[in-house]
Amino acid sequence: MRIAHFDCFSGISGDMTLAALIDSGVDPDAIRKVIASFQLPIEMEIEKVKRNGIAATYVNIVAQDQESYRFLPDVEAIIHTSIMTDPQKQLALKIFRRLAEAEAAVHGMPVEKVHFHEVGALDSITDICGAAVGLDLLGVEKFTSSAVPPGSGTVKCEHGIMPVPAPATANLLKGVPLASAKNTGELTTPTGAAILTSIVTDYTNQPEMVVEKIGTGAGKRNPIEQPNILRLFIGEARKSASSVEDVVWQLETNLDDVPGEIIGYTCERLLEAGALDVFLVPIQMKKFRPGVMLSVLCEPSHREAIETIIFRETRTLGIRRVEKTRSKANRQTRDISDGTAELKVKESKLPDGSSHAKIEYSDAARIARQSGESLIGVLERIRMSSNLAQ
Repeated sequence: MRIAHFDCFSGISGDMTLAALIDSGVDPDAIRKVIASFQLPIEMEIEKVKRNGIAATYVNIVAQDQESYRFLPDVEAIIHTSIMTDPQKQLALKIFRRLAEAEAAVHGMPVEKVHFHEVGALDSITDICGAAVGLDLLGVEKFTSSAVPPGSGTVKCEHGIMPVPAPATANLLKGVPLASAKNTGELTTPTGAAILTSIVTDYTNQPEMVVEKIGTGAGKRNPIEQPNILRLFIGEARKSASSVEDVVWQLETNLDDVPGEIIGYTCERLLEAGALDVFLVPIQMKKFRPGVMLSVLCEPSHREAIETIIFRETRTLGIRRVEKTRSKANRQTRDISDGTAELKVKESKLPDGSSHAKIEYSDAARIARQSGESLIGVLERIRMSSNLAQ
């Protein structure tokens, strides 16, 4: 599996991301063609620079000042009418939507009413759309990232002097592991945070991989404390690794006065919101009241939304949370056919080298209902006909 890892030890911005992608080998002409299709006064200049002695690529977007603001629908229209491929358009739209939602939350207004000043300027449109094109052209199946240093101090923007991280950046980095850095000032911008959180699935110091390319993108500033660069490691995940590690939150609350149907409904809502697992344990609480412990596993990016659902649906007074590191068997999902219908199979490789395959329940149940067979009969037939590992 091809993966790309963002080493954000000096933060991340839109132009640093675009520069790292070009430095890693993405064809800049492919990005320039997309920019030209916007029919806007934009030029992209690329140069080789050094940051504290480290060679890197720097991208400078030359664009005219815009007198009028752009709103999210305006930006979306620019993307829709461009020559970007559908996957590239969808990624660019996703990034801009995340950015707009963060700004809307900060300013207390509807997403469609947020006007993009710094964010919607021509250079930011170029950074985001250029990054969407570059990320797509990498042909990577998974993106990971190190912890992200937001920076410290203050930053000047249209609304005046703001603390670092800027409010929109802080909103975007909810659930993301943060880190400190020697550099002061704004290290992670809203654009950089929006790009990163739109594609990264795991935050880790360094995934197990065989590195093939390293793209190094330079930021505009050149501080003396440490090189202002973003590194992008690209390569193959180590096939010999039997497991990978990631971090999840375990959230728990004890319930002794909530009807069973409410608990069941809550479990459904939690799974719909992205919970990795939800389980119930019978317990005996104080005064010998019977109760149930609701436990939820979720990724860091979903923790706040999961807690909101638990509080709202159960009216509990408190939630315990523990950050846990887990080992996961290497797994992949592939499509197979039983001769009449398509279904998915999840295959995993265990630490002892053996393999295991599990047919997706929902697909097998659908086939059983349509054919009139028993579910166990469908599972046995598909496993034998496809020679799946037990």
